[in-house]
Amino acid sequence: MANNDLGLLALRLGIGGTLIAHGAQKLFGAFGGGGIEGTAGAMHAMGFRPGKRNAVLAGASEAGGGALLALGLATPVGGAAAAAAMAAATFVHKPNGFFATSGGFEYPGVLGLASVALAVGGPGRLSLDEATGHVFNKRWTTALALAAAGFGAYTTIKAREQAVAADAQEAADAPADGPGTPVAS
Repeated sequence: MANNDLGLLALRLGIGGTLIAHGAQKLFGAFGGGGIEGTAGAMHAMGFRPGKRNAVLAGASEAGGGALLALGLATPVGGAAAAAAMAAATFVHKPNGFFATSGGFEYPGVLGLASVALAVGGPGRLSLDEATGHVFNKRWTTALALAAAGFGAYTTIKAREQAVAADAQEAADAPADGPGTPVAS
C-alpha cells in the first residue's frame, strides 16, 4: 500500500464526511440544520426557485456525493454531484469575497475543488471502486459526470441570477409607501 492511497483515503473520508453532514443538515435537519422545510425557505430567499426542489437536490447532491466519495464508489459521479452543489453555493457567497469569516466562498470553493480533484484523480486502491474493478470509474464516466454536473450547475446558477434580478426589479418598482398603503392627499 502506497502513501498515495492512504492520503486519498484520508481526503475522501474528510471531504466525503463533511459533505454527508452538510447534506444531512438540509435533508434531515441534522447537526442544527433546517431540514427540508427550513432549507426550502432559505433557498427561496437566496433566489433558488422552487425552494423545496432546490433544497432536495442540493441536500441529495451533497449527502449522496459525499457518501460516494467517502466510499470511493462511482467516484466520478460522487465528485461531480458534490462539485455541482458547491458551484452553486460558491456563487451565492461570491459577493462576500473569498474568506468564510466574512461570508465568502472559501468553504464551498474548497469542497468543490476537492470533489473535482477526486473525480478526476480517482479514489486510490483503498476504495470500493478498486474492489469492484472500477466498474463505475471509467474515463468516459468521469467526462460524462463532470459535463452533466457542469451543465446542471450552470443552469441552476443562471436561473438563480434571473430570479434575483426579478426580485430586485420588483422591489424597485414597488411603491415607496408599500402595497396597499393609502397615500395622503
